[in-house]
Amino acid sequence: MNRTDDRLLPVLLICAQALVWPGAELTRGAVPSAPDLLVAVLVAGPVTAALALRRSRPVATLILIAAACALGAGPLPTGALAVLGTAGVALALFTVATERDTFTAVLCVLALAVWQLLQGISLHGLSDRNGLDLVLTAVLYAVACGAGLLVRRTRRARRTAERQLKRAEAERHRLPATERRRMERELHDVSAHHLTAVVVTAGAALGLRDRRPELEGEALRFAVETGREVTRALGAVRAPAPSRDELPSPQERLRGLVEGFRRLGQPVDCDIDPLPDGAVADAAYGIVREALTNVARHAPGAHTTVLCRYGDTRTDVVVTSAAPPAGAAAHGAGLGGGRGQGFLRSRAREAGGTLHTGPTPDGGWEVRAVLPGRTAAPPERSVPRTYRLAQVTAAVGLVLQPLLPVLVIRPETTSNDGTQVSAGVLFALLAAAQAVALLWLRRTPRVSYGVLIGLALLWPVAMATGEYTGPVVLPPALSMLATCTALAADAARTAAGSTPAGDRPRMPRPFLPVAVIAAVVVHAAAVIGAVLDRGTTVPVWAVVVSAAAGVSLVVGAARWGGALRGRRDRVDRGRQEERLATWTEEAVRDAWAERRRIAAGLETTVLARTADMVEQAQAGRLDATAERAREALAAMRALLDTVRDGEGVGEGETGPELRPQPTLQALDLLAHQCRATGRSVEIRLTGRVPERLPTEVDLAAYHAAETVLATGGEQPAVLELDADDDTLTLTATGVPDAAGPAVRERLAARVAVLGGTLTTGPPGTVVLRLPLTPVQQEADQADQAEQVDHADEVRER
Repeated sequence: MNRTDDRLLPVLLICAQALVWPGAELTRGAVPSAPDLLVAVLVAGPVTAALALRRSRPVATLILIAAACALGAGPLPTGALAVLGTAGVALALFTVATERDTFTAVLCVLALAVWQLLQGISLHGLSDRNGLDLVLTAVLYAVACGAGLLVRRTRRARRTAERQLKRAEAERHRLPATERRRMERELHDVSAHHLTAVVVTAGAALGLRDRRPELEGEALRFAVETGREVTRALGAVRAPAPSRDELPSPQERLRGLVEGFRRLGQPVDCDIDPLPDGAVADAAYGIVREALTNVARHAPGAHTTVLCRYGDTRTDVVVTSAAPPAGAAAHGAGLGGGRGQGFLRSRAREAGGTLHTGPTPDGGWEVRAVLPGRTAAPPERSVPRTYRLAQVTAAVGLVLQPLLPVLVIRPETTSNDGTQVSAGVLFALLAAAQAVALLWLRRTPRVSYGVLIGLALLWPVAMATGEYTGPVVLPPALSMLATCTALAADAARTAAGSTPAGDRPRMPRPFLPVAVIAAVVVHAAAVIGAVLDRGTTVPVWAVVVSAAAGVSLVVGAARWGGALRGRRDRVDRGRQEERLATWTEEAVRDAWAERRRIAAGLETTVLARTADMVEQAQAGRLDATAERAREALAAMRALLDTVRDGEGVGEGETGPELRPQPTLQALDLLAHQCRATGRSVEIRLTGRVPERLPTEVDLAAYHAAETVLATGGEQPAVLELDADDDTLTLTATGVPDAAGPAVRERLAARVAVLGGTLTTGPPGTVVLRLPLTPVQQEADQADQAEQVDHADEVRER
């Protein structure tokens, strides 16, 4: 809501209060006294002003409204502040639940309810035998708090989804550049170590051919071995195996950084959790590097601790240095440019986190960053225990305030024979029991529904035992509130189509119709019993039909409302997963196209010349071997220059309109992109999977893996590929949404073309089997034919 809405709602409450009182009194011809009007204005003014500021100061607003309404309720007539005292307090409590944490919201509800109970006891004693107003007020407070907590959770989930999508969008642009840098580094290593060694060795052997002829044979053998190693290494560069970690992990990078500062004489201790690749890991590395650099400049020799904790909702990066040792000279104090603190904060801000720096009590310095965690949730500040203790102390003080008049004024003795229990007490106990049953709904749904339905039968008994004289339909309606809440929550989870992480399975479907029918029958019987016990002139059949129809309508509305919310959540989650899958697909395809463009340059330049080098070395031609090695090295350097300039290689073959389709060799890119957005994904490739797969099987397996991972979720996922003589098996675990109808339909369409099968095992597990035998035999026959042709060519030579 914007600022205009914040101001409009309190005005509407004041208008509603004015219509109730004094508007109703004026329509009956009774003019309120001037003191009453003055008190009402003095109460309504602060309440309206406080409600307008409820989002910035929700707890203070709640206290002010409750105190103002309590002070005004004394001199004013009964019901004069009904709207402000109920709707105003409920609105303030709703705002506390949406803007503050759960502990604060629950503490406010309990303190407010107990405070109102003690205030009633101090004013009226224990002689009030109905007490239904207290039960209704408690239910209103609980509903307002629950609605606020639900809205807060929804907003938090929406913000988390937005952050996750932002991280995916950022990683979509990072992945192709990361792949280009990886290949550039690998190509440089190959050229610097392998081809250069061949050129140097061959040149030395040629220079010493007359004096040491044995070096020629060694150089030729070295050229053959190195050429084969170059071919193997470049093959790994073109398409790394999914199970291989080609790059050092963020944890290894951080440990290497710490080790480098140790070699400079800095005593550094570290405790670093594994981090996924991505913006968070890069930010953590940059923050630690800058913090350690500052320590080396300004406090050389100071003992430093590096702590990196990667959690579900936040990542904590803390670098703490002690005071520098006495006599240590800070030789690098003047080398900095004064931009270190701004750099640290910008790195944390770009990753979606916060950073704080400051001195420690022992004279050292601390850098503390809070970055997004595994679920990409916004980082939350931890609340100190002293603050919680202060909250509880303030709540206890406010709760005991109504008892102060009892210490000064002796209450009037009331007659009570001690044999009658108030209906309000019975109602409060029943409402508390239903609330406890709702808390256990997800753990034990059958028991919870049984308790709720059983307690519904006790409300008419409580009405008769407590001699309740209020509205006859109100107690059964309060009983239905808990049951309808349970039915709506179950309908929402069912319609959403997924079980949140950590939740137990939903209620079994065969039990659901039984629970709905039982709820309608029991609550209708409770209403019928209460009405007939009170006595009515309406025919019995009309009471039965009306009660059954009304209860059925309310239960159906609860189920429909819950299902509507669940469907809306499912649509929102589907849109998020679709956007995330689209961006992941684009990132992988761009990175794969970058890999294929560079690979095309390798095929036509370096690999071709390396193969010629090996062939010349096997033929014993050292001069030609050295020449081919120089040509391969020159081609490698030219390719490196092209890669550094960001220009595409082989654009004619892999232009934007003809981007190559990724295969299983691109699973490392897919896993990298998923890990960068906050989800842990592991790819396992057994040794039985052939290096060459049929093209259609390769493409189908990759697209199936992409479809499974696109279902989203926060729990870790594992993709394992295995093969036997005639079947490629892809097993995905940790994907609970992959068993949904829409995903199963897409996967079935993938495997049906090849005659494969799709099965779902335990929850969150999907198994796909693709046949290999017919097409693999064709590939083997093609390999055999190629070998025969090569043998014929050798014989001709």
